[in-house]
Amino acid sequence: MKRSYIPVALLLAVLMLNIIFTQYMVHQYFYEHYTKTIIAAIINVILFPIAFLIYKKGVNVND
Repeated sequence: MKRSYIPVALLLAVLMLNIIFTQYMVHQYFYEHYTKTIIAAIINVILFPIAFLIYKKGVNVND
């Protein structure tokens, strides 16, 4: 059975978004923009279940 690389690409995209928002959060915290810091943290928390769902859809348990 041939493996699909679409879930892997989606996981890489979500990981890249996590890195971007984490860096943005640290940057905003340094400049004391706490509202933007909290928003970036919430987006990071939301991205984790999305990555988990992509992983569960991409992995076929019966293989």
